[in-house]
Amino acid sequence: MSRPRLCIATTVPISLTGLIPGQARMLAADFDVELLTSPGELVEVARANEDTSIATFPLTRTIDPRADLSVLPSLVRYFRRTRPHILQTYTPKAGLLCTMAARAARVPLRVHGVVGMPLMEARGARRAILGVTERVTYANATHLTANSTGLQRWMSEHLTRRRVDVIGYGSINGIDLTRYDGPAHRAAHRARVRAELGFGDEHLVWLFVGRVVRDKGVVELVEAFTRLHRRRPHARLLVVGPTEPELDPIPGATEETLRTHPAIRCVGYKLDVVPYLAAADAYVLPSYREGLPNGLLEAAAFGLPAVATDINGCNEVIDRDRTGLLVPAKDARALESALEALTTSRERAEELGRAGRARVEERYDQRVYWGHLRAYYQRILAER
Repeated sequence: MSRPRLCIATTVPISLTGLIPGQARMLAADFDVELLTSPGELVEVARANEDTSIATFPLTRTIDPRADLSVLPSLVRYFRRTRPHILQTYTPKAGLLCTMAARAARVPLRVHGVVGMPLMEARGARRAILGVTERVTYANATHLTANSTGLQRWMSEHLTRRRVDVIGYGSINGIDLTRYDGPAHRAAHRARVRAELGFGDEHLVWLFVGRVVRDKGVVELVEAFTRLHRRRPHARLLVVGPTEPELDPIPGATEETLRTHPAIRCVGYKLDVVPYLAAADAYVLPSYREGLPNGLLEAAAFGLPAVATDINGCNEVIDRDRTGLLVPAKDARALESALEALTTSRERAEELGRAGRARVEERYDQRVYWGHLRAYYQRILAER
């Protein structure tokens, strides 16, 4: 008997390498897996990592109806030719276009996984457009999943009456705990990375990993950190992630501070963040919106204490005051106070870090998550 065919689609290849690495390779034990994304230099990285074929189409993350309509016919032809039993989409644009095309091609199971919600922070015409595209995507999907229970509730309250599932405790891929052995990786990377950045042993390094955009709270982070640094000159800030000026630019003054402040280092996007986790002492994520933030899981797995905003997703990873500190979103003063609390108390920071590692081991171990995901696909196949 032939095995079920599974197509996993994301808008851009960085999602394959950054959000779900190893997932396709794991699922290949039970499914014939093919990936779908847009062209880019990371396509070959994903192909090598997952050991499977990748189809590329000109998908864009921007709102561009003309380009979107032009790619739909080729997507329909692709799904008619490959005839997957299950389509799994992640990210908004891949979800919209691929579920539409797959429905036209009569793909029987179309699962859209929601891992974040730009609609939460959108305003005006953009909000209206994003609301329509979410609802159209859901209408063309046969199944919906969310990567956190908070996001699941938000979708049910604002967008759909359909069932929304959460796989395991949430997440999109779980955490490979073997990659985040703090002591071992600190020994391998910490001194080298700190030397490259110009940081010494006497510095306490805060790490931010993510898109350097407004809705990740970068404006408040820079404001809070620069004030903290005036009082605590041994504090340092390390920023790992790409800018997105075409989608969500930060103000020019914030960009200038990131570029010129003597205690801040920005290193851009990195495929492997483990060396930077090794170089850090604590983690910060002042985001306005999240699904279930993978960076917080990675930091917790590494034993780093964290400060994050009290929003859905973040407040599922962090157990308030036991595994990390939570602050209101868009509140630079509260963020500054939390940063100072852990900058001045190494003992408290280490206590939170140990508890965070235990929580990730309990809830988000990748091997357990992958078991839940495999069982989910097998269940919906059986129900069909």
